[in-house]
Amino acid sequence: MSHSPADVALAVKRLQYRHHRALSKALAPLGLSLVQWDTLRHLRQRPDASLHDLALLTFQTDQSFGSLAVRMAERGLIERVPGPGRAVRHRITDQGEQLRRAGQEAVTDIVRTSFDGLTGKELDQLGGLLDRALGSNPSGV
Repeated sequence: MSHSPADVALAVKRLQYRHHRALSKALAPLGLSLVQWDTLRHLRQRPDASLHDLALLTFQTDQSFGSLAVRMAERGLIERVPGPGRAVRHRITDQGEQLRRAGQEAVTDIVRTSFDGLTGKELDQLGGLLDRALGSNPSGV
């Protein structure tokens, strides 16, 4: 075995860090941080998501995501809607959707460039291997 699990884990982390830096730079002109754009992406996929679910999906604590959600609502990017009990649900606004779409173009270009050195078959293989490594609950939610 030429790659230890620790080597692979570090390579995954390095690729993630490269993406994070490049995406943060690309999203800044839109007035978005990476976690804000990621929130908009997840809300498009999961309308009415709870604060807790969005915190997990964006790798935030409930407390830090709560502060972020308030700021995003104040900017008109998301709506915070009362749910059952004390729950608060979140929805993307038209303005948030416009910024999500604009950010998606940058995200697609940056991520595609990262994998330009792989063939389609290799990319499918890598994706399949990562799916297996993540197991039955890849989103963590």
